[in-house]
Amino acid sequence: GLAQELPRKNVCLLMSTFLLGSWGVFLLAFRLYWMGNKPPNFSNSDNPAADCSSVLTRLLTFFYLPALNMWLLLFPDMLSFDWSMDALPLLRSISDWRNLHTVAFYTGLMALAWFGLCSHPNKEETDGKAHHAANGKPSTNGHIVDTGYDPFIPDWDYVQMNGNGTQTHRLTRTVLPTTENVVVFSLGLLTIPFLPATNLFFYVGFVVAERVLYIPSMGFCLLVAVGTRALWVRLKSSSSRRLVLACSASLVLLFGVKTVLRNQDWHNEEVLYRSGITVNPAKAWGNLGNVLKNQGKMAEAERAYRNALYYRRNMADMLYNLGLLLQENRKFSEALHYYKLAIGSRPTLASAYLNTGIILMNQGHLEEAKRTFLTCADIPDENLKDPHAHKSSVTSCLYNLGKLLHEQGHQEEALSVYKEAIQKMPRQFAPQSLYNMMGESYMRLNKLSEAGHWYRESLRVKPDHIPAHLTYGKLLAMTGQKAEAERYFREAIQLDPTKGNCYMHYGQFLLEESRLLEAAEMAETAAQLDSEEFDVVFSAAHMLRQASLNDAAEQYYKQAATLRPNVSTKLYTASLRPNVSTKLYTS
Repeated sequence: GLAQELPRKNVCLLMSTFLLGSWGVFLLAFRLYWMGNKPPNFSNSDNPAADCSSVLTRLLTFFYLPALNMWLLLFPDMLSFDWSMDALPLLRSISDWRNLHTVAFYTGLMALAWFGLCSHPNKEETDGKAHHAANGKPSTNGHIVDTGYDPFIPDWDYVQMNGNGTQTHRLTRTVLPTTENVVVFSLGLLTIPFLPATNLFFYVGFVVAERVLYIPSMGFCLLVAVGTRALWVRLKSSSSRRLVLACSASLVLLFGVKTVLRNQDWHNEEVLYRSGITVNPAKAWGNLGNVLKNQGKMAEAERAYRNALYYRRNMADMLYNLGLLLQENRKFSEALHYYKLAIGSRPTLASAYLNTGIILMNQGHLEEAKRTFLTCADIPDENLKDPHAHKSSVTSCLYNLGKLLHEQGHQEEALSVYKEAIQKMPRQFAPQSLYNMMGESYMRLNKLSEAGHWYRESLRVKPDHIPAHLTYGKLLAMTGQKAEAERYFREAIQLDPTKGNCYMHYGQFLLEESRLLEAAEMAETAAQLDSEEFDVVFSAAHMLRQASLNDAAEQYYKQAATLRPNVSTKLYTASLRPNVSTKLYTS
């Protein structure tokens, strides 16, 4: 049998390889157990072949991938940070010329395995003679044996005293492994660590990943070294050996240059993503757009996003990112269009629902905004790409829905939505605004104790939350705790002296306390800080008029008229009537 033909050393080597593979299987099984006995979930674009319905396409592509990885080791000319999506076209038929690469790869692999396991060791490599010297003379009777290769490495030499008083020098040498054994070991190092990435046991979340070649590259380097050694042994002429040395030096030099050049691609994110455009243009342009946006280069970022969508139109993340960029540039209609496309591409993208609802709400399409928020809240939290971000977006949708109901006067419904948001919010969600709005709804229902509880909760989770300072200050003022209320208003101003909001609330409090001049001073400061806010400017004018500072009041009425001509005229007329309140500013 084959086992009887194998040398004993090969049997030991196979046993070592088997133990190495068994340990790898154990680690994979442990990781699978740690993940709940479920393989990880990946999107279809991460590994398109795994999602293909054709068995032939899957087989041809998966058989080809190891050959491609081997080519990257042999000739690392085209590298990329990402090989997902359409970076590698699927092999859909037998006639695809890339199948020749697959055949050549597996033929070479089997040939090397046969050489390592079934061929007999080369006598030149195993029968080399150790040289012993006695009395300083070689012990080969004057004949020096030169096989061209010495498979022994001297460990140490020692001097032995003979009975006649002479000295014998002996060299103790360690036998090098045979070429066949090194080939088997190299193949094991090349293939076994790569097996989990072959889609053989389970589908992986990538097509090609250069990181999985780190350990196999050690086996590859060993194969190159053992091949060079074998050539050196077999080639006797000095010119041939010089050629081997020259080729080896050239190989080291070329790979060294490639390493230096590739390291430059990893200098920063922008350079890295630009280097991947030729391999994976959709992913590279999309990531480059994110980098350019973070750098403040909005026009370039928009072009990058559109380039990414040119290569792959159904990328939900890219559609969403482009919509977000357009929304930040106040192109709301176009942003809404891309958000809806993102939802169509990935119906579970909660952040797209959130921003869609916010734009609809700001445009006055309140019922459509409600439906959008409710749809987002009903998305099941299973098989999601980013569960934490999804839960945060769902919570934000519920918060905005509750805020919309609150503004429409439906306080009980708003509270019900807020409570659902609290149940669904993830740990990383910052709940201070949600708690503050719950306090506002209870305030509208005249449930002051409940309102106070949620205001305090908001301040507990974020002690510097300015809206909670203002709303809690109003509650304290209503319940007669004037000094405590004033303290919260002043703290709000100290937290951010540039916010006119804080001065206006404090001014309202002072106005109600009949401290008219102080109220007018706060109102004027607020109007100067928020000179483009109609409510602030008009309320400042009203407070100044209450303090009999009519000239200043008239100046701010005129400023308000430039902001909203029709509204300001009516309110100005109403403000001249006695006992008519014109307080517009709310939290």
